[in-house]
Amino acid sequence: MKERKLASCREAYGKTLVELGKEIPNLVVLDSDLAVSTKTAEFEKVFPARFFNMGVAEQDMMSVAAGLATTGKVVFASTFAVFATGRAWEQVRISIAYPRLNVKIVATHGGIVTGEDGVTHQATEDIAIMRVIPNLSIIVPADAPETEKVIRAVAETFGPVYIRLPRPKIPVLYEEDYEFKIGKAVIMREGRDVTIIAAGVMVSHALDAAEMLKKDGIDARVINMHTIKPLDKEIIMKAAHETGAIVTAEEHTVIGGLGGAVAEVLVENHAVPMARVGIKDMFAESGKPQELLEKYGLTAEDIVKAVNDVLKRKSR
Repeated sequence: MKERKLASCREAYGKTLVELGKEIPNLVVLDSDLAVSTKTAEFEKVFPARFFNMGVAEQDMMSVAAGLATTGKVVFASTFAVFATGRAWEQVRISIAYPRLNVKIVATHGGIVTGEDGVTHQATEDIAIMRVIPNLSIIVPADAPETEKVIRAVAETFGPVYIRLPRPKIPVLYEEDYEFKIGKAVIMREGRDVTIIAAGVMVSHALDAAEMLKKDGIDARVINMHTIKPLDKEIIMKAAHETGAIVTAEEHTVIGGLGGAVAEVLVENHAVPMARVGIKDMFAESGKPQELLEKYGLTAEDIVKAVNDVLKRKSR
């Protein structure tokens, strides 16, 4: 498997916030007493008058973010993913999404790669519970360079967005000249036998899986579905018609996340054999990120197994 440089999506977020703060005078940032962890502290250092620490009060933070947005501010609100979605869901739904306000919820520490902090801090249901909220876009960047592009794109696009970032450094997949577009998935690798659709930290594992499959004579297409909502239905249908089999990979419960979203498109338009790699209907344990990925079936090897299983069904 290809060795890749590692970089932090959280640090990319903090760096890009500072750059945007210089370019957009009405941009403000809120955090719920986790600025060092979410990296919004970088913005606070440069623009202290435009940074608001709301304390351990995520519901208040979302409500204040909504209020600031009504005055014309471009608002970024950050905390851990499990708190942004679990504690403040009602405020996001009613105060931000319903009136379609210009608030960008950038949640860090998504998924089980949060690691040793355990289930109280592992957001494995966040995409599912945010995906059902109307008007709210959902984006899961695959690496640090894509995170920078995402933050810039949402700052320049009006409307509420939920962005999920991981805690640890992850492999760098893109160059600086990469062009990101909200709602337009990216083909990372062409293939004719099967398509692997992945998001976030699972994109690098999907690429590794494709390399492993190549040794067995299986030509796998890999798609980075960075935008979970609005979903790129066109690229899914093209993959279904051209490869005839789909495997999704996500660091999230298989219920209601990327796999569920892709399945909905396929079953309503062009059903093909499909498998979902993700966390089953269970809570994860505390542990090191790599150990957790292995225990809960989120490795390149697990994707390879899913591909082989789905290809058996394709050939029937």
